[in-house]
Amino acid sequence: MKTLFKDITLINNKDKTNVLVNGKRIEKIGNDIRCDDADRIIDGRGKLLMPGLYNAHCHSAMTLFRGYGEDLPLDRWLNEKIFPAEDLLTSEAVYAGSKLAIAEMIKNGIVSFTDMYNFCDDTAKAVIETGIKANLGRAMLSFDPSENLAESDRFKEAASLADDFNGAADGKLKIDMAIHAEYTNNENSASFVAEYAAKNGLGIQIHLSETEKEHRECIERHGKTPAQFFLDTHVFDVPVSAAHCVYVTDEDMDIMVSHKVTAVHNPTSNLKLGSGVMPLRKMLDKGVNVALGTDGVASNNTLDIFKELSLASILHKGISRKADITTASEMIKLATENGAISQQRYDCGKIEVGALADLVLIDLNAVNNIPMYDTASAVCYSVNSSNVLMTMADGKVLYENGEYKTLDIEKVKYDIIHVLEHYFD
Repeated sequence: MKTLFKDITLINNKDKTNVLVNGKRIEKIGNDIRCDDADRIIDGRGKLLMPGLYNAHCHSAMTLFRGYGEDLPLDRWLNEKIFPAEDLLTSEAVYAGSKLAIAEMIKNGIVSFTDMYNFCDDTAKAVIETGIKANLGRAMLSFDPSENLAESDRFKEAASLADDFNGAADGKLKIDMAIHAEYTNNENSASFVAEYAAKNGLGIQIHLSETEKEHRECIERHGKTPAQFFLDTHVFDVPVSAAHCVYVTDEDMDIMVSHKVTAVHNPTSNLKLGSGVMPLRKMLDKGVNVALGTDGVASNNTLDIFKELSLASILHKGISRKADITTASEMIKLATENGAISQQRYDCGKIEVGALADLVLIDLNAVNNIPMYDTASAVCYSVNSSNVLMTMADGKVLYENGEYKTLDIEKVKYDIIHVLEHYFD
């Protein structure tokens, strides 16, 4: 299948051009593409074509808890509301919650997400069925230093997930190991997971220095920061995606740069939980790969990277009182190419010949996008998820003009209502 986007606007390109997708990849870009080369021609006038968005940190099935446990700081939110609710989770609930999350994400232009949770087999099935991409990791928690983690159900589930699903759906699905955080683990468990990931060629997902309390108490426990803890337990010997990074030190950032650790900025979640703000400018200046994430909807309420992009762009201008501390073009990379790098998807996140065709079509004729003097600024500050006309992953259309192509949205809604009726019975 060859699809031609004809007379289309690209970010940072003043002149309209043509983009030809052949199967999974972008085959040609330019004005010399013949229309009879394509099986389908999409009129690009009044539209912008941009790389697909990456949600580099979320807990997809937490759609079940949207609006549950509001207005609490992280430690109370987790211990009083979320952890007790998660103890009641079932396979059916996680599958339904994951499907709802995926429906929301592809409607919002997200082509891939990084997910740390439980019952990951069910999320994996939802990913395969819907055609989105994902990096999934079964969250590991271990409070007992003497525990034989290899015999724990948690590790067996994580290892089984990797055996069954890593590389599934022609590479759309990747499996990571996942260490929930320093404060929910110990040196033995972190080292064990790191060794397993290294032997099996897997990345690792972690939460890192999300709150001041977490950061301070780690120093009290170990005499080192969470980043230094993960360095010393060899977690950073493999590709790592570290969510939050609100309280990392300069030395922590240097460690992250030298070990190519991605920091995932979750501005809405960190603000809503009163956790603080990542030192974004300092991280970027040091060379840290920074991507954007929503976190779970229980601490965000939406799965919308356009919202995170806009908020992250203006947040750091406000707290620094420097309007030029970030630029639109720079910030868009966080939502696209940098997110792809965080998932080790190095042929994604950009519109160039040979790249996988992960694309989002935006309506520039929407009232909130008129007039448009600069495409990057429009994407960063004007465009919102309601302007998404099409979401394409690996050349396959997942959503177009309000219609889902790979899932039955009414069944998704019915299933989530059915689960919730029994969940809180």
